[in-house]
Amino acid sequence: MGETLVRFEGAQEIILDKLVETGIFKTKSEVIRAGILELGKDYGVFKNVKEIEDQLALRKMKKISEEIKKGKRKVLTEKQIKKKYGF
Repeated sequence: MGETLVRFEGAQEIILDKLVETGIFKTKSEVIRAGILELGKDYGVFKNVKEIEDQLALRKMKKISEEIKKGKRKVLTEKQIKKKYGF
């Protein structure tokens, strides 16, 4: 998961604080995530939820593939799995 540091001041900071204080959101991070999703919808970045899910799945598959290539993740054969788990 990526991490981004964002600093707010002025009107954005006040709005962020109010949305948490009033209980609409539990955390400032939730406010920001909701805002980004709304902007994506408003600007038509994605056609629908399925397209977003497909992008997330693709990213996950690429990450796993890289971990396998770097030796950080081990791939077992069916025979190895049966032996390991006693099938």
